[in-house]
Amino acid sequence: MRYALGVEYDGTGLFGWQRLGKPGTEAVPTVQQMLEEALSSVADAPVDTVCAGRTDAGVHARCQVVHFDSDAAREPRGWMLGATSRLPQAVCVRWCVPVAEDFSARFSARARRYRYSILNRPMRPALGRQYLSWVRQPLDAEAMHRAAQALVGERDFSAFRTVHCQAPHARRDLQRIAVSRDGEYVHVDVQANAFLHHMVRNIVGSLLLVGQGGQPGSWIAELLAGRDRTLAGPTAPPGGLVFVGPLYPPGCGLPPEVTLPG
Repeated sequence: MRYALGVEYDGTGLFGWQRLGKPGTEAVPTVQQMLEEALSSVADAPVDTVCAGRTDAGVHARCQVVHFDSDAAREPRGWMLGATSRLPQAVCVRWCVPVAEDFSARFSARARRYRYSILNRPMRPALGRQYLSWVRQPLDAEAMHRAAQALVGERDFSAFRTVHCQAPHARRDLQRIAVSRDGEYVHVDVQANAFLHHMVRNIVGSLLLVGQGGQPGSWIAELLAGRDRTLAGPTAPPGGLVFVGPLYPPGCGLPPEVTLPG
């Protein structure tokens, strides 16, 4: 039987999603490693997982979607509660549903969504600081939003990928990007078919230079056309980034929060 899970986690202090190290070596705390250990305990057999999109060290997830196969006779509620009881407080399984054997958390997804949150005030945050980036200089969120629209569409995002990115090419379809202000908070919401390594954080780092007035709005389009990462802004810190979740076709039978409108 194949199951899909919705997994929520606080990435603070974790080394991202992907399992690191080799069997028999000391494990590094990653979400995949901890989740697989918990599921394997419930199944009383080894369980391997596949996720919708790998997150970096320090990045959080509201609803990471994962699939796994198991012959163990367990109800979805048993998988959900059993795994969560074996996970640290920073990770939980929000839901579990049986899916078709050809469902893939990675390849069946049609889009992925991220939100980057910035506290924009003179004083650093005390509450909720692990989920925020902090910028003391005033930001022009409207200017950031206008500049960001140059990124919408199927583009070559070489200017916003890390040198360590292992993707075979840099073309991605960025379906939506919006920068908005809510009082002292500035949010950058991004949706694309897929993302490159550090792509969202590199985009945010460049948009911040526009928001601070250090670069004109046209600079984002110039960076995109130039395809040179060394000319773009710095990589924004990981703590402000949350993987909101992927989106799947209605026929997959997943909860509404990860399902495209019919």
